[in-house]
Amino acid sequence: MGPLQLCQCRLPKVGGAWAQLPWPGPRQPAMLLLSLLLAAGLVPSDAGASCPVLCTCRNQVVDCSSQRLFSVPPDLPMDTRNLSLAHNRIAAVPPGYLTCYMELHVLDLRNNSLAELPPGLFLHAKRLAHLDLSYNNLSHVPADMFRAAHGLVHIDLSHNPGLHRVHPQAFQGLMQLRDLDLSYGGLAFLSLEALEGLPGLVTLQIGGNPWVCGCTMEPLLKWLRNRIQRCTADSQLAECRGPPEVEGAPLFSLTEESFKACHLTLTLDDYLFIAFVGFVVSIASVATNFLLGITANCCHRWSKASEEEEI
Repeated sequence: MGPLQLCQCRLPKVGGAWAQLPWPGPRQPAMLLLSLLLAAGLVPSDAGASCPVLCTCRNQVVDCSSQRLFSVPPDLPMDTRNLSLAHNRIAAVPPGYLTCYMELHVLDLRNNSLAELPPGLFLHAKRLAHLDLSYNNLSHVPADMFRAAHGLVHIDLSHNPGLHRVHPQAFQGLMQLRDLDLSYGGLAFLSLEALEGLPGLVTLQIGGNPWVCGCTMEPLLKWLRNRIQRCTADSQLAECRGPPEVEGAPLFSLTEESFKACHLTLTLDDYLFIAFVGFVVSIASVATNFLLGITANCCHRWSKASEEEEI
């Protein structure tokens, strides 16, 4: 593992030099004074002293956006709550990158070049609430991608044009998730299992995808109609790209009647009728071939007899 994976999550040594100042009385009052100075912001702490180059750090907010970064900054303040790496050229995030930042609430990675995220990236991000991965090159959302990040409230995966697959267990355990944006990707299908384990889901953005509204989509659409409280933000943008008979139709305009053909079942009489028709067609085919054979034979004999008469 690289140096980013081996970060030491030690408590910062706050004001070490100040702790060594001589004090005429007992040591306890010196530490008390140090605490008061730190609380007042008059003494800098090591937690805020490791602001990465090209970034700005203030009030637990680290802003590294729009700096043309090709990689994530290696060292962040340990108490970072809001981290913005948006509008860069970052292609990968090292495994374990978030391990040391236990206070992280907001992570903004939009508009980068991410094709995937390492497994277990959010394993220690238990306080992460807002995650923005929009405008990247993600191709799939694997199972348990957000494992242990149970505090997530908002996930934005929009504008990933190569996003073709969301694993049925991709959002497993995200009981507090309220907003999920999957719009403007390459999704043709979304499993019902991926969403039915999200009891708190309120807003779902799925417009701008090439949905194939076949029989496999019926369970998802039925669930959406019955469960989602508000799913109208992009309802006009969500439309079917196939099959041809429903191409261009709004996704949410499809009813149970639209999937009626998916539930057609054949009775015994239907099977008997099909078998009878098949038998009749077979007999007719045999009879037709027999007649054609006789006709061809007669023509051949007639032609031969005509030639002999001419001779």
